Amino acid sequence: MSHATALRIEDHEGVRVLTHTAAPWNRMSFAYLDELEAAVEAATVDDSVRALLLTADGDQHFSVGMDLRELMTGSDARGGAESVLDQRLRVLRKIERLDKPSVVTMFGYCLGGGLELPLACHFRLAALDGLQAGLPELELGTVPAWGGSVRLARCVGRDRALDMILRRRKIDGPEALRIGLVHALHPLAELRDAALTLALDLARQPRPSVAGVLRAVIGAEDLSLTEALAVEREAVLACRRSGNQDEGLRAFIERRPPRFPAP
Repeated sequence: MSHATALRIEDHEGVRVLTHTAAPWNRMSFAYLDELEAAVEAATVDDSVRALLLTADGDQHFSVGMDLRELMTGSDARGGAESVLDQRLRVLRKIERLDKPSVVTMFGYCLGGGLELPLACHFRLAALDGLQAGLPELELGTVPAWGGSVRLARCVGRDRALDMILRRRKIDGPEALRIGLVHALHPLAELRDAALTLALDLARQPRPSVAGVLRAVIGAEDLSLTEALAVEREAVLACRRSGNQDEGLRAFIERRPPRFPAP
């Protein structure tokens, strides 16, 4: 376990759990962004990490977004507003493009950056009651700054994204599930356990296969169809080279659980 001031880091059977430690509001400070970026970079190169779980302390709010007072008074010391913006975009892009699956818990307020961070994760699990998710940046005279407008539109569709952003709407758990913003709802008391269970299941899957799917589905989304199919083809060949494909086929024929080789 690390002793970071804004982020607690723990490992559970291949799952690295990153917990924001600024309850009850879990405002995203500069320190949190620095530690989150370092933690994601470390997870990228650590073969023992097979999945990420992002969550937050407390039972009130996942995050109300960026610490606005710090943003107003401290940006100059960090190279200016553009430098701060670039870091935020960079961190979320690293999570989104990570070839290891990420799971996030959403509860209470998930506003601004508190929704944009989950949008960069691969699986979003939310509290059945109490969720208020939205991008209210227009109330501050600006627009979502962590890629939220783009990712929200790709997640729930253009019309729903415009409805949420331009009308400053905060949606609850059932609506978030209905429009596809989240994958599943759980009672708040069970949310973290459910998220860890999912992350553990993902971590047990054959590493080359999981990485191949993420590269084909997410890494190739900006490519032409021909280029994307080439990415998928290479993922198939990588699974064969790793021995996973042969073992999976043999196990199926022999009617036994597969014993995939270590990554």
